[in-house]
Formats: sequence, structure tokens, C-alpha cells
Amino acid sequence: MTDPDRFAADDSAGSDSSGELDHEQAATPTDGDDPFTRRINPLIRTRPWTIVVVFFLVTALFLGGALAGGGDQEAGADQFTDDSPEQEAFDDIQENFERGDRASGGTSAQLVVEDDRNVLSRSSLLRMLEFQDRVETTESLRVESTTSPASLVGQELDENATTAERQHREVERASQRQLEAAIADADESAGLPVSTDFNREAASASVAQIAITYDTPVSAGDETHAPLQYETAAIANEIDGFDTSDNVVVFGDAILSEETVQLLGDTAIVVFPAALLLILFFLLVAYRDPLDLGLGLAALVMTLIWTFGFMGFANIPFSDALITVFPLLLAVGIDFGIHIINRYREERAAGAAIGDAMGITTRQLTTAFLIVTLTTVFSFAANLVSSMEGLRHFGIVAAFGMIFTFLIFGVFLPAGKVGLDQLREGTRFPSFGTTPLGSEESVLGRILPVGVKIAQVAPALFLVTILVGSLGAAAYGTGVDTEFDQEAFFPDQDRIDQYQHLPGPFAPGDYTFITFLDYLEEDFEEGFDSSVTIYVEDRDLRSDRALTEIDRSLKDPDDAFESEDRRADADTILDVIDDGAESDPEFGRTVERYDSSGDGVPDREVDHVYDELFDSAASDQAADKLTTDRSATRIDVTVDVDAEQDEAVLAAREYADRMDLDATATGQLVIFESVIDDTLESSINSLIVAFVLTTVFLVLSYWWLEGRAIYGVINVVPVLVTVALLAGSMRYFDVPLTPINAPILSVSIGLGVDYTVHFMHRFVDEFEGGKDVHEALLVTVRGTGGALTGSMLTTVTGLGVLYLALIPLIMEFGLLLALGVFYAWLTSLLVVPSTIVVWQRLEERFGTAGFDPRSWLPIDGRFSR
Repeated sequence: MTDPDRFAADDSAGSDSSGELDHEQAATPTDGDDPFTRRINPLIRTRPWTIVVVFFLVTALFLGGALAGGGDQEAGADQFTDDSPEQEAFDDIQENFERGDRASGGTSAQLVVEDDRNVLSRSSLLRMLEFQDRVETTESLRVESTTSPASLVGQELDENATTAERQHREVERASQRQLEAAIADADESAGLPVSTDFNREAASASVAQIAITYDTPVSAGDETHAPLQYETAAIANEIDGFDTSDNVVVFGDAILSEETVQLLGDTAIVVFPAALLLILFFLLVAYRDPLDLGLGLAALVMTLIWTFGFMGFANIPFSDALITVFPLLLAVGIDFGIHIINRYREERAAGAAIGDAMGITTRQLTTAFLIVTLTTVFSFAANLVSSMEGLRHFGIVAAFGMIFTFLIFGVFLPAGKVGLDQLREGTRFPSFGTTPLGSEESVLGRILPVGVKIAQVAPALFLVTILVGSLGAAAYGTGVDTEFDQEAFFPDQDRIDQYQHLPGPFAPGDYTFITFLDYLEEDFEEGFDSSVTIYVEDRDLRSDRALTEIDRSLKDPDDAFESEDRRADADTILDVIDDGAESDPEFGRTVERYDSSGDGVPDREVDHVYDELFDSAASDQAADKLTTDRSATRIDVTVDVDAEQDEAVLAAREYADRMDLDATATGQLVIFESVIDDTLESSINSLIVAFVLTTVFLVLSYWWLEGRAIYGVINVVPVLVTVALLAGSMRYFDVPLTPINAPILSVSIGLGVDYTVHFMHRFVDEFEGGKDVHEALLVTVRGTGGALTGSMLTTVTGLGVLYLALIPLIMEFGLLLALGVFYAWLTSLLVVPSTIVVWQRLEERFGTAGFDPRSWLPIDGRFSR
């Protein structure tokens, strides 16, 4: 708690009106009011090398954790979709229908082949069948089946042609007229997997798809499936006329998973070196001394090692969300480092000895660093209220990283600076840049006081204008879009092409999913997800009304679904029953026997119909739609190509709600939309939690340290302006709210506090040292303002380099981070001075004699007021 003796010490050890220091008093600087500062600052001055050695040993420990830790990599949308009911239903579908009751068909892949002349020409069909024969007869590929336009045409020519080899013979010896008729018949009966430019009369199209199903174990994952899919691509390259670098692309989920992780790595390879180069440049400008520069860089590297090491020990995987943590930590570390060096140089320029100058510096700044650290930890940790694991991981890693940053830059860097300067003082090693940023005679020193001048002329008008403008920006920002889907992680091909010109290891790899997506969108008018799934899990599926209810649900579908004759285009257990009845006469008689209405839908003894279905030739197809215990089924509904994602998801949820059976809408589209809902809720909750915790902590901190809770309130004003401007900028720059940038609003509170606390803490020191308000503000903006400006330029550039990322979501996050830092700097220099002056005038008007914080201090257990 602050007391009058402390003010006497501050007045004797502080700067006078000319900025000069009484160094006889400064020789024994006080070590601050918080317990941490009182204990650690004497060690920094007297045993700097002991501290340095201890920090190097701890860094070696964390380096071991970073190298040997169990954390893997996560990329793409899956990292944000865990734990939602829609995801759980989707997982049940995969377990029950795609792997559960069968020992084969664990995964699939698609081969897309393009032929500008005609992909359905005889020669092209023969190439497809040659490829199918090769992959089906290669034992190491474990291919269970393949389907292509060529195989469908071959079966139309001869229904007994069940192998690619026999189909090849049928296509080869058919006349042109027979071939064209077979193509038309195959499209009529099965629907040829060809592009939308298909002309049935001319029997022509430009693009075709080949589906490949692999016979893999139930437990097999991407590590098993990816080699099979890559080997499939290699075989395709061996077919004359097939070239995966030109007219053929092989795609599968395992390839997508590997390439999204590769994309994350390629982004890091491009972003981190660029960020380090730009940071190095601006640090060189800010420090202007090779030893200080080396010390600052060492501290930044240690911060990264400690954070990566913590992730390794905590077994937290590196993901798209976490790639943004490290620029944030670099930003705060750069800010702390520049403040320490700049403030230390102020005292050295005034004539203080090395230990005394650092003692005064750490007494003033360590408490500010501690306040910044804890408030920023609150803003990061606020993401723990999120329902998404990716955001919770972000909160944990960022919070611990912030604590590490405080320890390294608040303890190691000052100790290292004292040790190096003591060594340099006894040698002839030259000193380079030693003047502080923002000194009165510098250009920066003449520009920075703009906010102080405004506060002298019209503070109230300026403050009201800023607050009204901020309210408008916040209201405008409420209209920001929310978006999320798998494609949001995919870069544009043009950006990939630009980066291909980078040298060797910096050039990105090839991404087949981009080419595949282009084919889907341009030639098939589809996205990655063109359907929704209604997952029905209900014991009443065995009742007589079950199939009738499924049939009823398909009638009069929403406009978001494809339909024909007012009936949804969907794949259900009813289609399997129809196909089974057509191909198996005995099962067909069973269906007729238990269909009392004659509409082809059994409505009596349905459980017996299921038994007969699983005993028929359609048993494999039945296992894809109905579990063997008859407790769950799936309805796959095709989404209209013109429907928006939110429209399709709303229609799917209404579909499930209308069913008399227990049904859940799921599928990737529905899962992604639920992520959007969770993202919006999480961002609002995190913002509220961060704001409340930060405000309470700032008020209590300044009440405890300075006896004035109002200082904490003043700190919050520019932070609110920063958040409002950032929200408005998101909408203005058309940056949607996503799981990657969802923490940005709560994080902006931490970024804003970082700048305002430094400003406010310096002002309090100068003001309590005896200066009047305007003089204290002027010293603050030229001293601390110079450090804030150097920090802003360095961090805006370092964070802005995320805009070079290949992943669009990270590009947008880089833009928002850079804007957040810039707004925090701008409001601290422009808004805080006017806020202070307005509050001073209010206190004077309502009976307080001046703006003297000592009038609020407890004396004998009572406040002097």
C-alpha cells in the first residue's frame, strides 16, 4: 500500500522538472510495492549472472520438452468440431455404417480425369478400364472395388462383364452406335459420374470420376490409407494418357489430412522467417546496439522455446489456432524489451550508475509488467469458457506463454543487460545507440505529444467525440459475418503459384485438394459437402410405422434440398429395399406380402422384412443404411447447389425435428454450422469474461499499489475504444468471425491493456513525483510514448507478417492482430491524456482539491476524504 514516506522517496529519487536525476538519492532506489518486485530487483542488480545461468538451465529443460514432447500436429476443421452433438452423431454414423459391421471398405478415393475432346470416347473409356484393372489386381493396394463411367458402360454392353478386364473387351469390340447407346442407357439407369457438360445425344463430356474403395481394417487410419492413395496416383501416372500433373488428380480423406498438415508447415516456414527478419530490422532500429539486440533476440527465442516445451510436456498438439499464439508472445516480448532498454537508457543518460539505473527502471516497470501480464492472462484464459477444444488450447498455451514472457523479459533481460554493461564498462568495447526513443530533441519527441496538446485545448469535446465514434463502430461491428467450413483452410491457387517462386525449402508443396475442389465446383457444380445426413437412432425403427415415417419425411422437401415430383432426392433404407426387391424376386414377394397399402413401403412385420433384407443379395447395401440391431439408420439428403450453407443446415434441422422418430441432423455442413454458432457464443462469452476480470483486476491493483482505484478505470476507457474499433474493422474489411480469430476481441483487451498500463504507470510515477498533470503527461509521452511507438512499429510488422500465411484464416488473424496493436498504441497516446484531464476537472468541480491521489489514502484505518 502506498504511504507518505514512499512519496518522499519518490520525490527525492525521481526526475525533477528538467528531467535531471538526484543521483545521490537514486543510489538506493526503492524496489517497488508488489512482493515480486521487492524480492527480485535486488538480485537483478547484485547477482545478474546467477539469474542468467538459471534461466539458461530452465531453457535447456524446456528445449528437451519441445524436442521430446508428445504433442502432434492438428490442422483443418476437425480440431474445432469435437464434442458437439452433431459431431457425435457423425462419428456414430462412421462407426455404424462405414466401418462398424464390416471388415472391408475402410476408406475410398476418387480419381478425376479430364479430356477436353471427350472423356467418354472409346480410347478414354479404355484408359479408365486399364487403370481400374491395374489397381484391382495390385494386391498391395487392397482395392475392393472401382466404379467409373467406363465400367458402367461395359456392364450395359454385357451384364455379365463384372471385371474391369471383361468390360475392357466389351468396350473395345462394341461398334460406335452400340457404345453411344450403352452410354445413354448407363446414364439412364445408374447416372454417369461425369461433368455437367455431359451431352447424352453426342455421348460426350469433358471430365469423369472414378471411385475406388479399399479393403482396410476397421482400426486403420490416415497413416494406413494415405500410402494406398499415393500408390494409386503412381499407378495412374503409368497409364498412357494419364498424368497427375496435367489431366488427372487422385483425392481422398487421408490425402486431405496430410496436405492440410503440410499446409500448416508450409505456412510456418514462410511466416516465421519473414517475421523474424522484420522484427530483427525494427529491433535494430529500436536498440541501435548489437549487444542489446542480441540480448533481446535471445529473450525472444527463449520465450518460444519455453512455450513449445510447455506444449510438449502438456501434450498439446500444434494446430492452426496455436500458430497465432507465437506472434502474440513476440509482440508482448518486444514491447517489454523495448520498455526496459528505453527506460534504462533514460536513467543512464541522466547520469545514474548501471545498477542504480536498472533498479529505478525495474522498480517502475516490473509492477507495470506484472499488471499487463495478469490482465493479458485473463484475456487469454477467458477462452477456457469456450466449448471448442481448439480455443481452450489457445487459452492455455497463450496464458502460460504470457507468464513465460513476463519472467524472461522482466527478470532475465534486465539481469543480462546489467551483466553485459558491467562487462562493457571495464573494457574498450564501444557503446552504440544509448539515447532513448522519443527524446525531446528528436523528431518523434515532437510528434508524440499531439494527444497532450489536444488534452490542453479541448479534452472533453475530444473524449465525447471518441466515445460516440466508438459506440458507432461497435454497433457497426455487430453486423460482422460468421463463417466456417473446410474450404476456409484452403489457399487460393494464385497464392500458391506466387509462393512457388520462393527458393528451395520456402516453396510450398503441391496440394491436390485445390485442384480437386476446382473440378468439383467448376465441372460438377458441387462443393466438398453436397449433402446433409439425418441420423435416426430409435428402437421404434423395428416398429411397423418406421418405414412409413421415413417415406413421409421425404415428401414436400424444403427448397434447400434437391427434389423431384415434390420428393427429396435422398438415399435411404427404402432405396435399398426397392433395389433388393427388383434384383431378388423372393425378397420382392416378401415386400409385397407386408405392404398393405401397395405403395412399395412395408408397413407390417417390418422387423421380419429387415431379416429377409439382410439375407438377400442386397445385404451389403443394407448395412450401409441400417445397423444390424435395427436401432439406427441414415438418410442422406442432397443439397441444392444454389442453397447457402445456413439455409441447408436450417432445413436439415427442421427435417429432423419433424420426424416422429428420434433424429439428429448431421454431416459436415451441419457440423460446421454448429461450430459457427459455438464460435459466436464463445467470442461473446470470452469478451465479457476478459473485460470483467481485467477491469476488476486493474481497479484492485491500482487501489492496492497507488491508493487510487480510478486509475484502473481510466485504463479501461482506451481499451474499450480499441475493442470497438477492431469490431468495426472486421466488418469493414469483410473479415468474418471464425474459430481462428474468435479470441481476437478478448485478446484485444490484453493488447490494449499492455499499452495503457505502461502509459498510466509512468504518468502516475511522474505525477506522484511532484509534476503537474500536463507536465507529467508530456514526460510520459516522450519517454514511455517513445518506447510504445518502437514496440508498435515492431509488433505491427511482426504480426502483420501473418498476412503472408497460405491459410486464409491465419492471414485474416494477422490483419486483425496488427490493427489491434495499432489501435491500442493510438488510443493510449491520444485518448488517455484527455481522459486524465477530464477526470481531473471533474474532481476539481466536485470538491476535490486538485488531482492528488494522496487524498484518497487510508490514514489510521480511515480514508482522508
